[in-house]
Amino acid sequence: MNRPSHPHIRKNRGVLRFIQSTVYSAQGFRAAFSSEEAFRQELIVCITLTPFAFLLGRNFAEIIVLLGVLVSVLTVELINSAIEVLADTVSAETHPLIGQTKDIASAAVMMVITFAGLVWFGLLFVRLFSH
Repeated sequence: MNRPSHPHIRKNRGVLRFIQSTVYSAQGFRAAFSSEEAFRQELIVCITLTPFAFLLGRNFAEIIVLLGVLVSVLTVELINSAIEVLADTVSAETHPLIGQTKDIASAAVMMVITFAGLVWFGLLFVRLFSH
């Protein structure tokens, strides 16, 4: 029988459940930050670009899109890292399907980074050359 990692969350409701979930999310964020170099690098890039979203975006929608693709990069990287940790926990041996799973998750990260770059460079191009 599979047991949840945090069984006491199920027992709690409302604000207490929200608080506990927030604590576990913060622990996950800290774990990714401390153990995943790619996450740290992407976080630095996202923090660096955030102020520029407010300079480059001319309205709320543009700013949200610029920030949204940055958050998407971090989100997909967190999912990729979680898959890698889980895969390494399941089997320390080399298995072609585990390798394929990791490669697919890595491809998802590359896709979202590529899309984020297209959004940022596309909007920058429009700002620089549309006048």
